[in-house]
Amino acid sequence: MGVLFPWIAWAGVGLVAVPLVLHLIMRQKPRLLEFPALRFIQRRHEANRRRLRLRHLLLLLLRAAAILLLGLALARPILQPGATFSGVLGSQEGPVAAALVFDTAPRMEYRQDNQTRLEAAQKLGLWLLGQIPRESHVAVLDTRLGPGAFEIDLLAAEKRIERLESVANSQPLSRVVEEALRRLGQSDLPRKELYVFTDLARSAWPGDSAARLRRRIADMPGVRIYLIDVGVQQPADFALGELRLSGQVLSNQGSLRLEAELSRVGDPGERTVELYLLDNQGQQQKRSEASYALGPGESRRVDFRVDSLGVGTQQGFLRIVGQDGLAADDTRFFTVEVKPPWRILVAAPKPTGQYTLFFTQALAPTVLRKRGEAPFTCDVVDLETLAQQPLDPYAAVCLLDPTPPEPAVWKKLGEFTEEGHGLAICLGRNAAPVDSLNAPEAQRLLPGKLLRQARAPEGDLYLAPRDYQHPILAAFRGSAGAIPWDASPVFRYWELDQPAEGVGVVLPFTDQRPALLERPLGDGRVLTMTTPVSDDPQREPWNLLPVSLQADQAWPYLILVNQMVFYLVGSSNQPLNYYAGQTALLRFDTRSQHDVYQVFAPGELTFPLSVDPKQRVLTVSATDRVGNYRVRAGGLVSGVDRGFSVNLAPEQTQLDRIADEELAEALGTSDYRLARTAGEIERDINTARVGRELFPALILLVVAALALEHAVANRFYRE
Repeated sequence: MGVLFPWIAWAGVGLVAVPLVLHLIMRQKPRLLEFPALRFIQRRHEANRRRLRLRHLLLLLLRAAAILLLGLALARPILQPGATFSGVLGSQEGPVAAALVFDTAPRMEYRQDNQTRLEAAQKLGLWLLGQIPRESHVAVLDTRLGPGAFEIDLLAAEKRIERLESVANSQPLSRVVEEALRRLGQSDLPRKELYVFTDLARSAWPGDSAARLRRRIADMPGVRIYLIDVGVQQPADFALGELRLSGQVLSNQGSLRLEAELSRVGDPGERTVELYLLDNQGQQQKRSEASYALGPGESRRVDFRVDSLGVGTQQGFLRIVGQDGLAADDTRFFTVEVKPPWRILVAAPKPTGQYTLFFTQALAPTVLRKRGEAPFTCDVVDLETLAQQPLDPYAAVCLLDPTPPEPAVWKKLGEFTEEGHGLAICLGRNAAPVDSLNAPEAQRLLPGKLLRQARAPEGDLYLAPRDYQHPILAAFRGSAGAIPWDASPVFRYWELDQPAEGVGVVLPFTDQRPALLERPLGDGRVLTMTTPVSDDPQREPWNLLPVSLQADQAWPYLILVNQMVFYLVGSSNQPLNYYAGQTALLRFDTRSQHDVYQVFAPGELTFPLSVDPKQRVLTVSATDRVGNYRVRAGGLVSGVDRGFSVNLAPEQTQLDRIADEELAEALGTSDYRLARTAGEIERDINTARVGRELFPALILLVVAALALEHAVANRFYRE
């Protein structure tokens, strides 16, 4: 506790002596009267005297208390941790080290009462600057990437606040608060204050950074933390979630499927979602639309399909029709590359037609080939002719249950893979002699040495993915818990020795032995299956993957085989859709003669970039604008025309608010203040800087003491 006028307090203590002196001086002296020796009267006299003494003592204490309390009230005492009777820490005008942190995530563009949350934060921030004493150190930070610093003066801080804008790749608010605390620790001013302007969204306080923030706050116990809530208690918004594509590199014989989650926050409502494609001139063409009615907190899957896409780079977007509080989550952009059907070379032992039947039908069904809609063109050859077969026209080569090729063939396949193509090796009954497959030429491509054939005649062994994170298994994520893997048992497979360095297991069996392995080689990759994916139907089967125990449960085989080949030809390896802030990479053909490309970014921003001369990769790091990007060189007719898209990460637009318990956990046991208006902020600041005055309470006690003294005195003297 401190006082604003300590000399008045000491004067009040001194005045307490006045009633003591008066009491002693004006005390009546007893007169000596001679009465008969009556013992009863003497005893009564002593009792009355003791009672009168107690009454006078009570009055004395009440009068002294009234004077003492009045002196303390006039001294203006305050309650403030760490305050002293010097009154310095209770000064309102003393300089402070202040850090103002603004959340500039896209969700801060939520508009209510014709004002965004960021504009509300800027308004309160500018008002707050007027409450900060002169000669203070002020730092203004926001959630854009990059460190903060103390401004030169309050005017510079004001300009910085006025120029604040939302950023597409906002970092978590907890990290910026941690940086602000570090900056405050560099100031030599004793008083330190931290102001955080936020909508209290849960996504701004991720759990993985909470522990580090709590440690930083614990290391600086003198910092006063103020959270200024500029959010909306009950927001209302329609939002499109992450956009999922059936593929980023497609065949023009196939179709593009687009999926996203449409969610609703707030009251029930109905919205229409539209699908647009862009032509070469960037003109929008609406291809489809669908309407959805959603209740509070409800979500629905938005599903569109686009057929007959032309060869080349195709771009477009999904858009919610109509306005709501937050426009940033109403549009999702996408880019795909459409190519002619990939040519696949399938090599198998004789009779090749029987060995390749299931595999080729899974990749290019007869009905689709007749309609010209098959995404692959499969050329089947005998393994014995593989040495003379040119590989340049093919995107991938698949060896089905091969007999060990000659060393020259292994070398030829290795060079083909290193150039950026794909190779699949599906081992089966013909992998003998084993020593040939364990030779150095073969081991350069295979994932490890073959040990022996493992058997499971009971039919209790089948494919068992640990997770679905690999691109080959991504198509199974939506139905991960309902895939009938056990309906396609595996009876025999090849057991491998320790996998070579760099080899990864894509898909294991139920006994955790590897079923599908991946090995990178140069710019390409090799997939090895330890059991056949297409076997001679006239012989005892090694597995029932293509046919299953029931015909209607063989669909996992179709998806798995197609995704394997899509992965080999690079369809799932070329990312064309990114989140804001991620570095976009575009790989160009080594035969391309262009070294400089023009990048057309959203908002009519254009800039040139040079491709890496060795790897022929164009690196675009300036992806802070959301939308469709175009990369061109050499003109529209005979030149290169490619592109990619940038979207907001889902957490950047999530409006659900953090609970009080979660916020307290994120900030630890720190004594923070939460305010929503300028009046609440001013009250908290005054309480912290000056302290809480006790004058009103002391005056009430003075009045109570005087009233009690008056009542007691009247009664005593009346008696």
